[in-house]
Amino acid sequence: MADLNLSASPSSGGKTPKSSASTGGSTGTPKLRMSPAGDHSPISRTAGAIIGVVSVVALALAVFLSNPSAPTTSGTGTASGTTASSVTPTGHTTRVSVGVEGMAFTPNHIEVPVGDRLIIDFTNSGDQRHDLVFETGVSSGSLAAGETKELDLGVIGGDVEGWCSLPGHREMGMTLHVQATGASSSGASSSSGASASGGHAGHNHGQDTTGGPATATELTDYAASIDARDPVLPAATNETERHYTFTVTEQTTNVTDTLTRQTWTFNGDAPGPILRGHIGDTFHITLVNNGTMSHSLDFHAGLVAPDNVMHSIEPGQSLEYTFVAKNAGIWLYHCSTAPMSMHIANGMFGAVIIDPTDLDKVDHEYVMVASELYLGADGQPADASLLSALQPNAMAFNGVPFQYKAHPIQIKTNERVRVWVMDAGPNLATTFHVVGTQFDTVWREGAYVIRGGGSGGGWGQVLSLGAAEGGFVEFTPLEAGHYAFVNHALSLAEKGQTGVFEVTD
Repeated sequence: MADLNLSASPSSGGKTPKSSASTGGSTGTPKLRMSPAGDHSPISRTAGAIIGVVSVVALALAVFLSNPSAPTTSGTGTASGTTASSVTPTGHTTRVSVGVEGMAFTPNHIEVPVGDRLIIDFTNSGDQRHDLVFETGVSSGSLAAGETKELDLGVIGGDVEGWCSLPGHREMGMTLHVQATGASSSGASSSSGASASGGHAGHNHGQDTTGGPATATELTDYAASIDARDPVLPAATNETERHYTFTVTEQTTNVTDTLTRQTWTFNGDAPGPILRGHIGDTFHITLVNNGTMSHSLDFHAGLVAPDNVMHSIEPGQSLEYTFVAKNAGIWLYHCSTAPMSMHIANGMFGAVIIDPTDLDKVDHEYVMVASELYLGADGQPADASLLSALQPNAMAFNGVPFQYKAHPIQIKTNERVRVWVMDAGPNLATTFHVVGTQFDTVWREGAYVIRGGGSGGGWGQVLSLGAAEGGFVEFTPLEAGHYAFVNHALSLAEKGQTGVFEVTD
């Protein structure tokens, strides 16, 4: 990874973003060479038979290689698969009902005699979408709350593992172990060594966690090739009733010229809309779920019981979320569907700023929402293993790593600047620092830490925020130059959480 240069002038852009698409090749079928008409010699007939057999074998091999773990499907739509062809069937069927409680299957352990056929009646009795997939490739597909699917696992010859393949659900504990009782110690496992091939549309459930992170150079080059998100925070308008529509979308976005990730967003961008108002304003939010899974909303700016407004809604549904802003602050909002860390890491977060009643006048106001990226394989959502280990491989202010290094923010000497900062997380702290200046005002989580210079002449150097905390700083650059701003947890700054104020006379 390239070193973080805090003093050098930023590089300019000019590169056109590249679209990325994956292509797949098809396996050709060998052509049978026909004998001339009327040629009925024994040699011709024998050669033709041999070629025909070879063709059939080659075709079967091509199909297998293209999808070695593909399950069979019965005419009724019930997925089925055979776990061990060498096992003698008992002729008996074991039938088990499996449900969902919280983020777990109930039961999550099933014992089945070797040789029995296993049928699972899976009911999603949870409060959001789930699926149940097995390492054999048998899958329920994505089920809404209350839906049921029959899964035929065929004759059981060894232990079988199942899980929910929606991103992050398996890591939250949604696993199901089928134990073959009476099996030999070696256990004729049903696993082909592959992850689940089934799942709901729009997601690759055999997520490859080996997808490497992008380098700082690649991230910076891409940031230079696109427009930066406008960091300017407009002043609050005067209305007291504020109406917004938040539409959930799920799409693939570029991280570099050659790497994409799946994002889940409010109104197509991460972070979502930055809202601003005054104490006493009423916010009316209409949440529309145009995604493929369950989503929800949690506004930290509101004082409302979670039961009615924060529950998950299904694709195609909408929800009205109303709250009165009773207290000042920069407040996080995010999707509250479990696992929340996964939904936030995939882009479902934003901020609401409720002005303190005693804000001083400044020349510029900006907003920086700090967040973490857990990049996996191309086109995939956040890498759940990196997420659970708290190991982001890229960081960002306002959604894109290094964008304000590639596109510096322009201000003049002796202009007074206020920067609002929100740590959206989902996990790590932010210590916001501007190289080459000091803060005469620091406001954190509802209170002034320093205002106009502290007692005894003390000023500040960082605004320290944990996940979901927010505040603002004020400063005035005295000399022209390039003032880097960073998360002073510097290893995180070097992953993209840095930018530049370009100050001119």
